[in-house]
Amino acid sequence: MGRFLHLGDLLLTRYLRRYHRSQMRLRSGFGMHPSPAPARRYLLYIHVPFCESLCPFCTFHRRSLERQLAQRYFKALKRELQYYRDAGFDFAEVYVGGGTPTVLPDELGVTLDLVRHWFRISRLSVETNPNHLCPPTLEVLKQAGVNRLSVGVQSLDDRLLDEMERLRAYGSSASILERVESALGRFDTFNVDMIFNFPHQTMRSLRHDLRTLKDLAVDQISYYPIMPATGAGAPISSRMGRVEFNRERAMYHTVMDALMPDYQPRSAWCFSRQIAPIDEYIVDHDEYLGIGSGSFSYLNGVMFANTFSMERYLELTARSQPAVSAYRALSLREQIRYDFLMRLFGLHMDKTFMSDKYGPNYRRALSTGLLLFKLLGALVETDQEYRVTPEGRYYWVLMMREFFMGVNRLRDQMRTQIPGR
Repeated sequence: MGRFLHLGDLLLTRYLRRYHRSQMRLRSGFGMHPSPAPARRYLLYIHVPFCESLCPFCTFHRRSLERQLAQRYFKALKRELQYYRDAGFDFAEVYVGGGTPTVLPDELGVTLDLVRHWFRISRLSVETNPNHLCPPTLEVLKQAGVNRLSVGVQSLDDRLLDEMERLRAYGSSASILERVESALGRFDTFNVDMIFNFPHQTMRSLRHDLRTLKDLAVDQISYYPIMPATGAGAPISSRMGRVEFNRERAMYHTVMDALMPDYQPRSAWCFSRQIAPIDEYIVDHDEYLGIGSGSFSYLNGVMFANTFSMERYLELTARSQPAVSAYRALSLREQIRYDFLMRLFGLHMDKTFMSDKYGPNYRRALSTGLLLFKLLGALVETDQEYRVTPEGRYYWVLMMREFFMGVNRLRDQMRTQIPGR
């Protein structure tokens, strides 16, 4: 049975890579802009691309911090936000990602104050790095109404931190733990982002990190697999080495076994001590609007991408124009498959949600996938929903990993717009 499951992992990976290579393409679309549905309240994603140090494993849109440019950027964010407010958008929740959103904490605080002034925000989540877990920045975030703070720790192994060029930037594991402990209890949810399956990561190192975080009793732990920009076996960097996916399943089960039952899964790779929002806002929100250079939106079956060129972004927002530069309209079948992936990554898919959105024939588009995962013991069906079994969770880790690696290809496509590249 074990060999069969690993063969299933291999075949599924190959299928998804072939699918994403053929499907993950954007069309040029300067001048396009998303439109809101009447009386619909969306999630707002805000992208801040600046970082003090560029980690070699990160594939998100980011650039080295230039303070004056970053100050201009925050002004541009406000102009873009006003554009969408005037277009009729309303927002209930906010997620701020990057990059490192807290590189200019006061600018971020002013931006979030404006968002809360214009919209009735119930949840506000912000990403940060360990060096920003200091009293002044934490107080700015608290005053800005942040409910959930997510800190990118990635590993508590100093050797791995050094390989990923974070030891000098963010400190040793001992100093990181001291900062994490000082931030506990300040927000409704404090999440620690970790990564497994680094090329030189050992099971011993992984288990040590898990024990340490459990001893701290942090509210939430998100444990992602490493997701390189290219295919299996590609080197992340000369220091970090090549990613091998053949041990990913065993590492994932080590994470799951170590955290449960103290932590319960909120998604296939997010574990919480309480009910709380998660990093993958696209799981709980089937539509969302992104602002900022390098952000994505998904509305009414269309994916929109804002320009990755900082110069173009500042120019467009200065003219009060949308910053969208590319798009892709998904077919009905693709939309159904997208919701299948996202909903079940959140471990259950409500039948009423799917039938209300797509009609009762949504099952026809999913018939092969539903049958396959039932045969693998990965899914169970009730009258109300489809639910991922504990044995099946790794399949959704694998599928979401491949989805995000497909999105990495979209980012590579968008980077061709940046002058001088």
